[in-house]
Amino acid sequence: MAFIHPWFLLGLIAVAVPIAIHLFELRRPKRVLFTNVGFIREVKLISARQRKLKHWLVLLARISFVVFLVLMFVQPYIPAPIQTIQLQSSVSVFVDATPSMQASTQNKQTSVFEQSIKEAQALPNVYSVATDFSLLNTATQRRRASEYRLELDRLQVSGRADGVSSAFNQLKGATTEQAFILSDFQKNSFSATDIATIDTAQKVFLVPVAARSLKNVFVDSVWLDDAFIRRNTNITLHIRLRNGGSMKVESCQVKLFVGDRQATAFRTDVPVNGVATTNVQLRLEGEQLEKCRIELDDFPVMFDNSFYFTLQPSPQIKILDIAATERLGGATRQLYANEPLFAYNSAKASGIDYRALESSDLVLVQEQPRMDAGLRESLVRVVRRGGSLVLVPPAEAVARASYTQLFADLGVGPVAWEPAGAAPVLRDVAVPAAQNPFFKDVFGSQNRQPLMPKVSPVIRWSRSDANIMRMRDGEGFLGEFSSGPGKVYVFAAPFNSTYSDFTQHALFVPVMYRLAMQSYRREQHPSYRLNQGTIAINIAETVKGSAEQVFKLSKDSTTFIPSQRLQAGVLRFSVPAAMREPGFYTLSLNGKVVASLAFNFDKRESELAAYSAEDLRQLIGPNRPNVQVFDVKDGESVAAKYKAERVGTPLWQYCLWIALASLLAEVLLLRFMRQQKAAPAPAVAA
Repeated sequence: MAFIHPWFLLGLIAVAVPIAIHLFELRRPKRVLFTNVGFIREVKLISARQRKLKHWLVLLARISFVVFLVLMFVQPYIPAPIQTIQLQSSVSVFVDATPSMQASTQNKQTSVFEQSIKEAQALPNVYSVATDFSLLNTATQRRRASEYRLELDRLQVSGRADGVSSAFNQLKGATTEQAFILSDFQKNSFSATDIATIDTAQKVFLVPVAARSLKNVFVDSVWLDDAFIRRNTNITLHIRLRNGGSMKVESCQVKLFVGDRQATAFRTDVPVNGVATTNVQLRLEGEQLEKCRIELDDFPVMFDNSFYFTLQPSPQIKILDIAATERLGGATRQLYANEPLFAYNSAKASGIDYRALESSDLVLVQEQPRMDAGLRESLVRVVRRGGSLVLVPPAEAVARASYTQLFADLGVGPVAWEPAGAAPVLRDVAVPAAQNPFFKDVFGSQNRQPLMPKVSPVIRWSRSDANIMRMRDGEGFLGEFSSGPGKVYVFAAPFNSTYSDFTQHALFVPVMYRLAMQSYRREQHPSYRLNQGTIAINIAETVKGSAEQVFKLSKDSTTFIPSQRLQAGVLRFSVPAAMREPGFYTLSLNGKVVASLAFNFDKRESELAAYSAEDLRQLIGPNRPNVQVFDVKDGESVAAKYKAERVGTPLWQYCLWIALASLLAEVLLLRFMRQQKAAPAPAVAA
């Protein structure tokens, strides 16, 4: 046994007070008045021995009261197995507030998050009142225990909450002496590399609050076969479900809603750590954006039972065809002009509307004999904006210099031209590989090799991002080149009949359609994550003429103003930290709706596989004695474990109770062991 304040033992001198009182009472004479016959009528019923026993018991009670009262201030304790060198002045605590913490604990009565809050609330009880506490979740400065508990009470589960890895990042370079990290320690968000970042001078205690074995089905992803969505046409939506729990899920009910209308419902089985993919048919009517959601009937983990996303029919793809002659542009005009998916325009190089050119999604330049500097600069701006450019080279040697300059401006190449004046020699184009995604669903099942077009290339390139079509000798016929955010597609041969029969071949239509489809880029994603960093949305047309450009995000009656930056018609904003709940949020400017955005929890939170206490000890290894794991699954709190191992067992409470019991014993002794009155003597006859 040891003492925290041993100098209070000087108070034991006070034991002399009850001893002095005892001796004074023994020596004090007692005066008894009686008549001559009084001693006959009163007989004393208490003996000297009884009086002496009473005095000794009262003395013992008084001495016991003084001794244990002094010991209470001395604060004796049984030393802990692990001795702490000095009292801690600062303690940091991190409580994982990610959505996965909403799973229930082993006793099924509380969630993992609620249990972690309870454990964190009890920590100040094992430290001195001078210890400061910091809650890493809120990045606040050191606070007293009462303020620290208030912050814990305000802490809530949030889809924007940082995972346990952020706690280790905050501890880097921190001056805190001890840190407690309470989490479920998911395997997909925590690793041994996080432990390696801990300073050896810091004492870190990992507290895994384990969830019970559960089943948990969630929406892993949804996608369409084509990014271009046609209205009033059946489209196929793929829904992939994943089981992030440890139990097989049978006959999970899934409902798909498009707006307020239930589009479909089905049931499916999802194995442990497995997926189940289902295809459903949808039809979008009109041009308005549709708010869609998928509802799962999955119990007891329900925080990820809803998945939100948006779908909107794609607008027409703007195509500008710049052909040298009417004859050259005839094939592409017939191809694009009669299709309602495209907004087709044609122009000659001498009469181009440059504003229309730079706003086009796809620009097709066919065999221009010469391109001036203004046209080249506009084409470069189209690509730099993210548009697509299709170049069909000319056969005339006089035009090659301007094309070579355009290739250099776009970063395409190096390219080499065939010798001028050489007679065209038609060669076969190779059959595209079946694995090429560009030709998905173009070639059906055939018993023989399809006939391919014959071309005579006038240009070659040594490398490209992808050769969509090749010659049989391996040279490229249609190459794809990246140039900033845009794409450049280059044909190796002109389209005129002398150098190619490609425009009369069956592949002409699907290839040119696919080039146009790939030029469409949906600026707004179907869904976003609440913990996503920066979101970019194209809103160039919305902000025209707007004086105040403060964008707001709102859901129901709650409004957020995110940090934002508007540049070149693109709004980039950060998801506000206060946005905790998934759902549909409206992006508005001066009360005008700009976009409707769908936000969901990070799907990694639905993967409930977590490290146990023993797993964490193996990750730590023997070389990090400053990191310790506290297992609370046996019902003992982390505060009690810390106190038993590092603080010891305090005994001052027992001293207080013994002192009070001694005081009570003295009262009872004085009350019930007083001298009894003598019984009256029998009357004597006169």
